[in-house]
Amino acid sequence: MLSKSLAKFIKSLQLKKQRKKEGLFIVEGEKSVNELLQSNFKVKYLVGLSDYVNDINQPTFEVFEANEKTLDSIGTFKSSDRVIAVAEMKDVKNFSISKEEIVLALDGINDPGNLGTIIRLADWYGVKSILASPETADLYNPKVISATKGSFTRVNVYYTDLVAALSESQAPVYGAMMEGQNLHKVKFESGGIIVMGNEANGISPQVEKLIKHKITIPKFGKAESLNVAMATGIILDNVKRN
Repeated sequence: MLSKSLAKFIKSLQLKKQRKKEGLFIVEGEKSVNELLQSNFKVKYLVGLSDYVNDINQPTFEVFEANEKTLDSIGTFKSSDRVIAVAEMKDVKNFSISKEEIVLALDGINDPGNLGTIIRLADWYGVKSILASPETADLYNPKVISATKGSFTRVNVYYTDLVAALSESQAPVYGAMMEGQNLHKVKFESGGIIVMGNEANGISPQVEKLIKHKITIPKFGKAESLNVAMATGIILDNVKRN
């Protein structure tokens, strides 16, 4: 059974400083944990209801049985959905961008739900890499992991200085702006970097200087703006139509 000390430790991983210190993060819910177990992430602990843990064959990690009350107490969900796993973070500091690859660059996306949804959208549209500014929300925040619905296992997120990364890249750089070319009329190249800005302030002035193609989603109604994750989905859909 799960000890009180280990339960306390797992719960502590909800905090960024603790995740960073231990190099570990939590994954909650049956769907996301199933995706995790099929990925190349290294799992350290798994805590689940008896019917879930009894179905695990020859695990390479420690497995603990717990009741719903215990699961709810160590997780962030209102309901644990049968299982919680603890896995090791990946070291993804080094990256390279192919000229034939579509890459997202996130400039200060600070809402965990937005980041998680963007990762899920990237996975849907076949985008394998995301560049994220240091100000962007933490990939391993439980709210981010939850919002990805398992897509975090297939999309690499690289935290880096966007100015340096964009300056060094030979790929065309597109930026989602309020003022720009009508998205429906843009002829996207086979590869490129699409920059999405902060929810409140948009793309930072330093990054904006490096954008070669300013694009905008045409507006037909009276809404003031679009949610950044929604806007990302619309842009990716248009990119894939080219």
